[in-house]
Formats: sequence, C-alpha cells, structure tokens
Amino acid sequence: MKKYDNQYDKMTQASVPGLICILGAPTTLSMLVTNLYNMADTYFVGKLGTSASGATGIVFGLMAIIQANGFMFGHGSGSIISRKLGAKDKQSASEYATMGCAMSLAMGLLIALVGLLFTNPLMYLLGSTDTILPYARVYCRCILIAAPAMTVSCVLNNILRYEGKAFFAMMGLVSGGLINIVLDALFIMGMGMGIEGAGVATALSQYISLAILSYMFISHKCESVISTRFFKRDVRKAVTIVQTGFPSLIRQGLGSISVMVLNNFCGPFGDAAIAAMSIASRVTNFMFSVGLGIGQGYQPVAGFNYGAGRFSRVRKGFFFTWAFSTGLMTIGSIIAFINAPQIVAVFRDDASVIAIGSVALRWQCAGLLFVPFTVCSNMMFQSTGKSREASILATFRSGLMFIPVIAILANTIGLFGIEISQPIADVAASIACIYFVVKFFRELPEDQQTETVSG
Repeated sequence: MKKYDNQYDKMTQASVPGLICILGAPTTLSMLVTNLYNMADTYFVGKLGTSASGATGIVFGLMAIIQANGFMFGHGSGSIISRKLGAKDKQSASEYATMGCAMSLAMGLLIALVGLLFTNPLMYLLGSTDTILPYARVYCRCILIAAPAMTVSCVLNNILRYEGKAFFAMMGLVSGGLINIVLDALFIMGMGMGIEGAGVATALSQYISLAILSYMFISHKCESVISTRFFKRDVRKAVTIVQTGFPSLIRQGLGSISVMVLNNFCGPFGDAAIAAMSIASRVTNFMFSVGLGIGQGYQPVAGFNYGAGRFSRVRKGFFFTWAFSTGLMTIGSIIAFINAPQIVAVFRDDASVIAIGSVALRWQCAGLLFVPFTVCSNMMFQSTGKSREASILATFRSGLMFIPVIAILANTIGLFGIEISQPIADVAASIACIYFVVKFFRELPEDQQTETVSG
C-alpha cells in the first residue's frame, strides 16, 4: 500500500479493500488466538472429565458478561475517537479515551466484587448442575479476579483498532493468548493443578495482555492520549460512550444470556449435552472470529470516513467486508462440517458428547454463512454513530431470535431442537437486517469532499 503523510490521509484516501485487509488481518489473528486459548482451556480441562468440560461452558457465560461490559466502553469510546480523529479533534479523542478506561476499570472491579460474593448462585444461574458446580466454582473465581484486566484491555484494544493501529492491538492480545496456552499445559498437565490451573493461566495471561496494551499508550504509539489531565467529570461524555457502546453490551450480554439459556435447556439431558454444546459453540466461535475480525477491520474505516464526509467509502467498505468474510467463513464451515465428529473428539473423547456435538456443529456451520451480513450491518451502524439501529440489530442473533427459537424447539422436539436453534436464529437475524441496511444506504449523503486517491 502507498505510504501516506499521516494517519488521516491513509484512512481517507487509501484503497478501501486494501485498508480493510490491512486493518482486519491483525484483528482477525487476535480474535483467532483469543478463541484458540479459550479452546485450549476446553481441550486441557476436557482431559479431567465430562463434568469438568461442562464447567468451561458454564463459565464461558460469565466471561461473556465481563467482555460485554468491556466492549461497551471499548466500542463506545473507540467509535467516538475514530470520528473525532476524522474531524481532526485530538483533544476530545484523548478525553474520551481516558473516560472509557476509567469507566471500564470501575465496572470490572464491581463485577469481580459481586461475583466473588455470590459465586454459587451465579453458577447455578448460568446453568450449572450439582456435578459441574465444584469445577465451575473454582474456574469462576479465577476469571472474576481477572475481570478488571479484561474490561480495561477491551477498551485499550478497541481504541487502537479504531485509530487504525490494529497491529499494536494484535500484539497485546496474541501475546496474552499464547502465554495462556503455554500456562494451561504447564499448570494443568505439568503441575497437576486441574481446572484451577486453567483459571490461573487465564487470569495471569489477561494481566500480561493488559500490560502490553498499556505500553502502547505509554510509549505514545497512538493519536489519543490516556492521562489524568484528560479526565473530565463530564456526565454527557460518559452517557455518550454508553449510548454508542450499548449495542455491544446488548450483543455480548445477550450472548451470555443465550449461553445461560442453552445450558439450562441442556441440563435435563445431562452433563454430556452441556459439554457437547459448549464444544460446538467454541469451535463455531473460532470460525465466527474470522468474520468478526474482518468486520472490526471495517469499523475504523467506516467511522473515520463517516466523520470525514467520505460516505462512498463507507458503502464500498461494507460490501467488500461482507463478501470477503462470507467467502472465508464458507471455507471454514465446509471443513468443520466434514470433520465434525473428529473435531469434537479432540476436546472430549466421550461417545455421547461426540454424538450430540457433531450434529450441533454441522448445523451451526450451515448457519454461519448468514452471520457476516449481520455482523457487518451491526458494526456499520455502531461505527457511524447510529446507536439506535445498532442496538436493535444487536438484539437479533442472540436475543430476539435465539431465545424464542430454543424455547419452542427444545420443548417440542427435545435435544435436536436445541442442536438446530442457533443456525435457525442466524438465518432469521440476517433476514431481519436487510431493511435497516437498505434504508441506511438510501439515506447516505454524497461525499462532502472529492477524494484525491480512488478508494
């Protein structure tokens, strides 16, 4: 890609497909590694038994709650920062960056405190059975201790991405992820710490990742600055961050609720059903991270160019991101569909788990082909400040669609209904997004400036 004099020229003049690929590649790698170390936890814990394997599925719902809050402040502040930098307002960008970090730290501490006080009720709420509870409780406490690091890291990571510094964001997440995998093997297999080893490994890696991401700001590799001198007790700024990031809270929060609902419906079918659906979800999320990573590469392009009045580049980026991510996810889905039993067996060599997980994984692979359109739609609205539309779209996949579908199908056709609920929800969510996207593009203005380089 041609070199530009500054970040503004690069974001508003460089080829849109090339820019999204450059920004999306490190983000996608970060997402893949993040999901890989979640899968590593599932793999190593799976060696301890079916109930222990089921515990990772229970605590995954808790991690989704923590990440939901982190992403709310991260996407909220990041989206605003992107548009402020597009308008060449670095002072406001730094104020929003500082505010976002402060709010995320406070939320992380609150979640940790409440969770540690009410661990057992929380685990049952998330779908734990009596046999899974001893494992889930130990794992949960470690994750709660890491909650402040997780929420703040989400903000730092998203600020870097929205500024177009995805490579630096990748360094923090990938380093933490790789350390997590190594520590999993050391603590669980080498030192015999069991599921506690998985929890300690995750907690340590989260704080290491936070330290690396913080260094990017301390060493002034970013346009925005996080400092106490930029902290303003401005309620309007705080409300704006929450409003802008609220779609992420809905999307991630409903994801956590969906995990809870899924685990509770699986409970009557035994620990094997919970473990199997957890494994299928982890594998699907690994493939989903490709589409999500590319979509996150589109976010700074959309936000920056919307703020700069380069609306044609917002449109061009949407269609490229949708097509490209769909193509990649199709390849991954075909591979996983063909090898579903073998993939599930890697995580838990139990005949019941393999039988249930294989069916669920194959159906979810089919549904994944509809997900990129939903993801691109949601991220476009959030990045351009259309928080109302983004909030509505965020409720579709895991909330408005999934919960009613699984409630109906689980009570009518049993376990098979649970296995096919997510893909049916994915198709319905994609169809529901069409109206909003068509309306947005019809109302999108002409460019305010003439581009000097064709996008």
